[in-house]
Amino acid sequence: MVTATRQQELGDFLRSRRERLRPKTALAPSGRRRRTPGLRREEVAELAGIGVDWYIRLEQGRSVTPSSTTIDALARALRLNKAEHQHLRALASSGGQRPFEPETAPPSLLHLLKNLRQPAYVTGRRRDLVAWNEAADAIFGFNELRGEERNILIAVLTLRRSRNLFGPGWADEAQRMVAQFRA
Repeated sequence: MVTATRQQELGDFLRSRRERLRPKTALAPSGRRRRTPGLRREEVAELAGIGVDWYIRLEQGRSVTPSSTTIDALARALRLNKAEHQHLRALASSGGQRPFEPETAPPSLLHLLKNLRQPAYVTGRRRDLVAWNEAADAIFGFNELRGEERNILIAVLTLRRSRNLFGPGWADEAQRMVAQFRA
């Protein structure tokens, strides 16, 4: 799925390319006076052979996913060069997201964890638990966690055990962790 940011970038890119086209070179003269530069949305949709409402939603960054054929038609209608065409294709595709790959801790860090007496754990970019020592497991029960529970944020926010461990300070700790995650 294309993200909201990506949809907005796609819309902004289409709008910028539509506005730079001169109607005299892209179309037969209509004789109507123009208040804004470039082609009208209706004209781009007609040149690309797609619905006007659909093109408007696409340019406004709404949740629509154009097919490869539509991308090619838009590239022709907007007279994009090869680099712009590739950029349009990249913005419209969901291929920009890399598949999830579980993270691992380097052996040196695992060795350090093993030798620490204090509870310690390591998280990845998404706050997934990557490694922990026995002291941390004794307190938090990390070995019992499965699937998405092995994410420190999810564990702290959703598991009753976490609420019990933090006691009255749970809300403050949860708020701190969410703020740190957002930063």
